[in-house]
Amino acid sequence: MVLSVRRAVVSDSGALAALAASTFPLACPPHTTDEAKAAFIATHLSQTSFDGYLADPARDILLAEIEGEAVGYTMIVFAEPSDPDVTAALTVTPSIELSKFYVLAGHHGQGIAPALMTETIAASQRRGAAAMWLGVNEENARANRFYEKNGFAKVGTKRFLVGETYEDDFVRERVL
Repeated sequence: MVLSVRRAVVSDSGALAALAASTFPLACPPHTTDEAKAAFIATHLSQTSFDGYLADPARDILLAEIEGEAVGYTMIVFAEPSDPDVTAALTVTPSIELSKFYVLAGHHGQGIAPALMTETIAASQRRGAAAMWLGVNEENARANRFYEKNGFAKVGTKRFLVGETYEDDFVRERVL
């Protein structure tokens, strides 16, 4: 297995949208409806959405590949948080958001997530961030264990809209 992590480019938007459509549902709690997941994916994780994200100089998207096959991605956003609950929870600035962090289910446990995290932290440090924050569903035990293991402490809570339903997220922060 040859794993590589690189910065995504515009021609990767289709692969990123396909990854997002496969992985976003994994992060949702069991009560999230298929309709709500589909609406979120259509609105925020389409190829057109990724075209916009890739064109945004305030975002970096990293793509993990195994022998050329896209198996995971992260998106980091270099902007102050707009959510007042997040702003109140953070303890270190300047901070960046780890907006997306996903690996295909069939590739969990293969070392992809730790490699992707290492590269994501390095990209954040190159941009001058002192800390990184993320929101993760309170019921997503696997992700919460991973983030805790990687130094992200719970510092607050926020709400996250999926479809027409608000979900409860932990706000986690890691000092870089």
